[in-house]
Amino acid sequence: MSIKNKVETYRKSRLEALQSQRLIDMVHYIYNNSDFYRNSFDENDLKPEDISGIEDIVKLPFTEKDALRENYPFGLFSNQESLKELHVSSGTTGDPTLVGYTQEDIDLWAEVMARALSCAGAEPGDLIQNAYGYGLFTGGLGVHYGGLELGLKVIPISSGQTKRQLKIMQDFEPRILACTPTYALYMAEKAQELGIDVKNSSWEIGVFGAEPWSEGIREEIEELLGLKATDIYGLSEIIGPGVAQECSYQDGLHVFSDVFYPEVIDPQSGQPVPEGEDGELVITTFTKKGIPILRYRTRDIVSMTTEKCKCGRTSPRISKVKGRTDDMIVVKGINVFPSQVEHVLMNIEETQPHYQLVVDRSASNLDTLEVQVEVEQNVFSDEVKEMNKLKEEIKEELQSVLAISARVKLLEPNSLERSKGKSQRVVDKRNV
Repeated sequence: MSIKNKVETYRKSRLEALQSQRLIDMVHYIYNNSDFYRNSFDENDLKPEDISGIEDIVKLPFTEKDALRENYPFGLFSNQESLKELHVSSGTTGDPTLVGYTQEDIDLWAEVMARALSCAGAEPGDLIQNAYGYGLFTGGLGVHYGGLELGLKVIPISSGQTKRQLKIMQDFEPRILACTPTYALYMAEKAQELGIDVKNSSWEIGVFGAEPWSEGIREEIEELLGLKATDIYGLSEIIGPGVAQECSYQDGLHVFSDVFYPEVIDPQSGQPVPEGEDGELVITTFTKKGIPILRYRTRDIVSMTTEKCKCGRTSPRISKVKGRTDDMIVVKGINVFPSQVEHVLMNIEETQPHYQLVVDRSASNLDTLEVQVEVEQNVFSDEVKEMNKLKEEIKEELQSVLAISARVKLLEPNSLERSKGKSQRVVDKRNV
């Protein structure tokens, strides 16, 4: 397989022609095969013939995540008889989200994941340590399928077993590590405890995703693990991992827009935002058969550019996820994203990349926000006045960014519970 698929370097007019034809085909397919979408079209007085090109995508209704839950388990499927594989999200409330794949969908997943791994710098014959979870979570199998498609040798170790992960790293010498950024940091911590030198290991490329992570976290991972940390983006509702991927220039994630069409909208009005401005990412699948999705509101906050990348790809690029509209917490009437807090903490030398936001309500019925953050061990050997000085520094920086006051609690290293998957950044006690 080539380093770049030809379609990734299409000029704009050629790409739009392909997108237009695929959208027209998908609209007819979904109208004829999905009761949910046929009803949605009819309710909006919309017919497949009303879509004649990619510019007409704005005529289509949005699909919300609640639609998948309300139609659980199979209400959104368009080709249930041909399903070969099912995956279920770890829904936090109510019914989970169910997604399914036909054989064509599995082949598509393998293709886009192979393109993602190639974009990150993987080459046929490389050894990849796949520490994403296998099973109902789409991460592990997505990387697995893509690795095989690209011609990689895959170590399907899954998540956890950290000591064994490190032994395999030492014994097998894989070039690529794939896992969540949180788990990468955890492995670095564990290696340090065990006296294992991971900074000079065989790992050269990291493919990290499944949770938002900042540039500060990237710098931390690259410093500790001695590799190039790239971001991969995906979500189960669309296909799993493989929707977008950073190249070696780490200047935005390339969306495979011949397969997944990206839009960035104002989350309140639903209208497109100008290129380069932050908004909510919306994705349409062009070629999926089992559970195709039109204009899915991801709730992820990104910006997007269509400028050609230095790597030669012309596909649109989205920024790293800057927050989520539904992970947003409202404290004293102010919108707060964990990513804002992380940005502050990562710019303070004494802090570590492990933190948690605890939201509560006081006896007087007022919201309170406490930011708990791990700091370097030597902070606790300093005088109390130095610790208080650090707390005040963090508090002042948070105040300037969040526009609200937060309590700050300094924690010793390893105080917060470590996760092998997505980390829990927010604990909201107001609903308890």
